[in-house]
Amino acid sequence: MNMNEIHDYARRFLGTHGEMAEAEAARKATEFEKQGDQKQAEDWRRIQAAISSMRGPHTS
Repeated sequence: MNMNEIHDYARRFLGTHGEMAEAEAARKATEFEKQGDQKQAEDWRRIQAAISSMRGPHTS
């Protein structure tokens, strides 16, 4: 996926999964890694990073 696709997917995923989007993206990346699909895992790690960036810094 190119960066535009990553950001578009991250935006939609965040809209669908809300606060759980980043964790769900990480879960998907781990699943693809277990299956040996490094390309998909890498895309999901990039989506996870984009979601994290969109959410901004964590506050308490």
